[in-house]
Amino acid sequence: MSETTPQPETARPLGLGPRFVGILTAPRQTFASVVAHPRWLLMALLVVVLTGGAQLWFQSTEVGKQVTLDATIRQIESMGVTVSDEMYEQTRQGIMNPSPARLAFGGIAMLVFPPIIWAILAGVAYLVFGVFTGGNATFRQVYAVVVHSSVVGAVGALFTTPLNYVREATSATNLAVFLPFLTEGSFFARLAGMVDLFIVWWLAVLSIGIAVAYGKKKSGGIALVVFGIYALIAIAIAAFQAARS
Repeated sequence: MSETTPQPETARPLGLGPRFVGILTAPRQTFASVVAHPRWLLMALLVVVLTGGAQLWFQSTEVGKQVTLDATIRQIESMGVTVSDEMYEQTRQGIMNPSPARLAFGGIAMLVFPPIIWAILAGVAYLVFGVFTGGNATFRQVYAVVVHSSVVGAVGALFTTPLNYVREATSATNLAVFLPFLTEGSFFARLAGMVDLFIVWWLAVLSIGIAVAYGKKKSGGIALVVFGIYALIAIAIAAFQAARS
């Protein structure tokens, strides 16, 4: 994460395809272009289409519906809620035979929620690395960095969705898959479930992008902050779910 970086002021604009590939293969150089030319709309649409398309296909299959049902029930139970037969049946009907309104809401959510989440993440990064520490990147630049870092998530969706279909399970790339001896529902099992290969990759790429936006030659310090924030959130969620289950 300390490779040579062209100055954003001199970086040439890149097309959509080179930016998509560059985020995966040469993130620092690609982010220099993104920061210099913070265009994010087409990339946002591409990420939403790829991610949403994979989810829609998976949930349209019988395997996907059953996996989604099982995961939903586990999520409800992890909040300390006892799932009655009636609640289970209502949840099952909603997933197995979704109404047109539910399908429409799901489609709208896939379009609306990502930009909102990106805005929240960009806002936090802007406050932490800009306002609080005197950085000079604009919110638009930080938002473009966050959107482009989500390319990793889109690739992750394309990679894990077929695996989830074959395995008839979710979360094919998290640490819990490799630690089957952990007691299901325990704090450590839940924490391991939040350590996902693509999340780690995304956080690393995001750290590089933020470093470029704020003119940092090295992104190690920013990565420590980014990973530290995620670790605190993951620990808090795992502890809460383990206590409630």
